[in-house]
Amino acid sequence: MEGLQSRNQTKVVDFLILGFSDLPRLQMLIFVVFLFIYLVTLTGNIVILTLTCMDSRLHKPMYFFLCNLAILDISYTSDTLPKMLVITLTENKVISFQACMTQLYLIMSFTGVEFYLLTAMAYDRYVAICNPLRYSVLMNKRVCALLATSSWIAGFLDSIPHIVLTAQASFCGNNELNHFFCDLQTLLKLSCSDVSIVQVFMTSLNLCLVMGCFLLTLTSYVYIISAILKINSKEGRRKAFSTCSSHFTVVVIYYVTVLSVYMRPVNMNTMPGEKLFGALYNAVIPMLNPIIYSLRNKDVKDALRKCAGRRIVD
Repeated sequence: MEGLQSRNQTKVVDFLILGFSDLPRLQMLIFVVFLFIYLVTLTGNIVILTLTCMDSRLHKPMYFFLCNLAILDISYTSDTLPKMLVITLTENKVISFQACMTQLYLIMSFTGVEFYLLTAMAYDRYVAICNPLRYSVLMNKRVCALLATSSWIAGFLDSIPHIVLTAQASFCGNNELNHFFCDLQTLLKLSCSDVSIVQVFMTSLNLCLVMGCFLLTLTSYVYIISAILKINSKEGRRKAFSTCSSHFTVVVIYYVTVLSVYMRPVNMNTMPGEKLFGALYNAVIPMLNPIIYSLRNKDVKDALRKCAGRRIVD
């Protein structure tokens, strides 16, 4: 009896990422859609990086952080979408345990880095609106580099407890991940060990990260809105708000989407749109970020026109 139980509890050495296999007739359409999203994401963020390097008008703290966000979005999508495209096209769903843990670690790290970067960008907008005369002093190159570097380091350090606890959990029997990447909640559902304590610990850490960044960002925008409302002219208020509207839009979209996915209990029944939410924050948001910053930012649009005009002349 013990031998039979041991065989039934064979340790998982790889997982099967099911992706969207429950929609067999739409596999080619799904492949084309996600390939398009991936290419647009790469193109848009590379354009942002190129424009910032080429145009001296964009050599400002705001665009320095935007470059970091562009690098992050490229890394984010490159961690999940290529594997998902291979799965959809070839139906080779196997991913090793080590590769899955690596993908999960990078996903969680990039998620944390984005929270920190968006918080740093909120502080940058606060200084620009509330202390414009001291902006160049308060947001000098050293401070910007320190904020950006700290965001990356903190994001990667915060994910270490999560990945260590997940890797130490027992996985046996069922190895089918009903997602298109190694999602934390989906992985924990497959564990044959008690993960309730792990769940509470991880949720607490995530809550501390999210709420800390949220409160700092909210505080920045309370001061920003208060300062904008004190501006006498309507045109002045419009210009002041336009300098932070892109960031505010990205913050709202990102917080709403990530919170709806990551803060749900691990034992919660799978939502009908769970994979769609995963696609939203893993693929669609990184694609939208450069679009939002381009369409709602006069400096970026002017730099794009200047670059396009130079190409035509050449």
